[in-house]
Amino acid sequence: MKIIKSILLIFGLALGIIFLSILQPHQFYGIVYDVRVINGFTNNSSLPLVIWCSSEDSDLGGRALQEGDDFSWSIRTKIWSNSKYLCTMKWDAKRIRFDAFKVPRDSHRCNPFRKCSWLVKEDGFYFSNDEVNWKKDFSWY
Repeated sequence: MKIIKSILLIFGLALGIIFLSILQPHQFYGIVYDVRVINGFTNNSSLPLVIWCSSEDSDLGGRALQEGDDFSWSIRTKIWSNSKYLCTMKWDAKRIRFDAFKVPRDSHRCNPFRKCSWLVKEDGFYFSNDEVNWKKDFSWY
């Protein structure tokens, strides 16, 4: 009798995994998020905002952003992972490193559009998930 229960339990778990992968594949293959960092300075045409981003798995490289320019990428989260993209920002003598995307923090706040946008201004870093409503997340220092 115990063998039959064990077989039924294994069969039920296998069936559950199959149904979940069909009905909600993003739970197994990860969710895709779009991350965007925008130079929101109002008067820095002679001095670009320099950005360099990377994760544990990849180096996205660096860019020099003029006013209004952006640096964007898409990421697919991994199952049971704490994926994180760290960016170093430099403007004039100011330099800061910040998490542009971090699964525990952003998997909920980037919804419903799965968009994580940062607007970098003279007074700090603003976050939005719709690029309409911006909220200051932190300052340069």
